[in-house]
Amino acid sequence: MEVKVTVNGTARSADVEPRMLLVHLIREELGLTGTHVGCDTTSCGVCTVLLDGVPVKSCTMFGVQADGREVTTVEGLGAGGLDPVQEAFKEHHGLQCGFCTPAMMLVGAALLKRNPDPSDDDVRWAISGNLCRCTGYMNIVKAIRAAATANAAATA
Repeated sequence: MEVKVTVNGTARSADVEPRMLLVHLIREELGLTGTHVGCDTTSCGVCTVLLDGVPVKSCTMFGVQADGREVTTVEGLGAGGLDPVQEAFKEHHGLQCGFCTPAMMLVGAALLKRNPDPSDDDVRWAISGNLCRCTGYMNIVKAIRAAATANAAATA
């Protein structure tokens, strides 16, 4: 089946098997390897992308389900430079091995769009579907909160 999808602002198309998962469409057909494959059971969340601005685990849906929709991967998060979330992860050590980082950044960016001033609990709830085995989450929460502060300062 032909799938037409806007990925990171660019219209793309691919001829895929109807059973191909969105994560494999993104990685194998479109060559965007920032989206990781982890558990294939929705448990870890490392395959999270934004579908029409909403975080989804791309191992839980077929690529054909994204037909006509907009997908944002970590490669599209910072157009022309680092997104405030990416910058905050760098500055506040919100990553270690980096495996969960793309998904955490996307979830953080989506949270800040709908809630520009989240509490620690709001951030923890938002990232609760994404596992990190390295950081203990404290710096991830700190980074997302710092990105909220940076966004507020940029719009003031």
